[in-house]
Amino acid sequence: MPSTPSAHVHSSLLGMTAAELVAHFGNPALQVREGPGLKMQFRSRYCVLDAYLYPPATGPGVTRVTHSDARLPSGADTDLATCVSAVEATR
Repeated sequence: MPSTPSAHVHSSLLGMTAAELVAHFGNPALQVREGPGLKMQFRSRYCVLDAYLYPPATGPGVTRVTHSDARLPSGADTDLATCVSAVEATR
């Protein structure tokens, strides 16, 4: 079965493309190029969700999420799955 944004496990955004993230969460609050990578940030009143996308290590290809993290507005780490749900609720 092909992967769709809604088919991803909420605690893991790994493998999602930028287009899939936007389709799932809406437009990011912040988008920053970092060398070959891209950081996309999504926010809710509860938390901040960062997704880091990079191209494949070898050869050409689509950038995909290789790491994600979540934090409270205060900066303290928080549960990723809970934050993903909170960001989804703001959509």
